[in-house]
Amino acid sequence: MDQYIEFATNHYLLAFSLVCVIFLLIQDLFANSFNKYESISPLIAVTKMNSDDVVVIDVRETNEFIKSHIENAINIPLSKVEEQLGSLEKHKNHPVIVTCQTGARSVAACKTLTKAGFENVFNMTGGMQSWEDNKLPIKVSNKN
Repeated sequence: MDQYIEFATNHYLLAFSLVCVIFLLIQDLFANSFNKYESISPLIAVTKMNSDDVVVIDVRETNEFIKSHIENAINIPLSKVEEQLGSLEKHKNHPVIVTCQTGARSVAACKTLTKAGFENVFNMTGGMQSWEDNKLPIKVSNKN
C-alpha cells in the first residue's frame, strides 16, 4: 500500500487522470442503466423497420434532411420536438427510431419522447453518418 501512495505522490497527474477516468466510466454506466430508451445500430434498425410498424424520426434541421434521409422518415428538428409531440401522439405505442447526423442530437430527442410517455424508443447510434457508411439506402428530397 505504501508503494501506491508513493507512486500517487510522485506522479500526481497520472493518479488524478486515473481518478477522472474511473469517475467518467462510472457516470456513463449509471447514465446508460437508467435510460428508458435503447441504442441500436443502423443494421438492427433496418431489421426493426422490416419486421415492425416502426416510425423513424429524423431530428436534423430541414436542410440536412433534404440532402439525404431514410425513406418514410418524419423530419422534426430537435428544437421543435416538444411542440410537435401532439402530432406524434398517434405513434406512442409504435416502436420509434430516432436519428440525427451523428447520434448526438437524437439522444436529447429520445429523452424528450420517453418523458412524454413513448414506450418503445430507440436511438440509432452513429446517426445518418453511420447509416451511409453501412451503404444503406437513402432518399434525397427535391425540395428547395
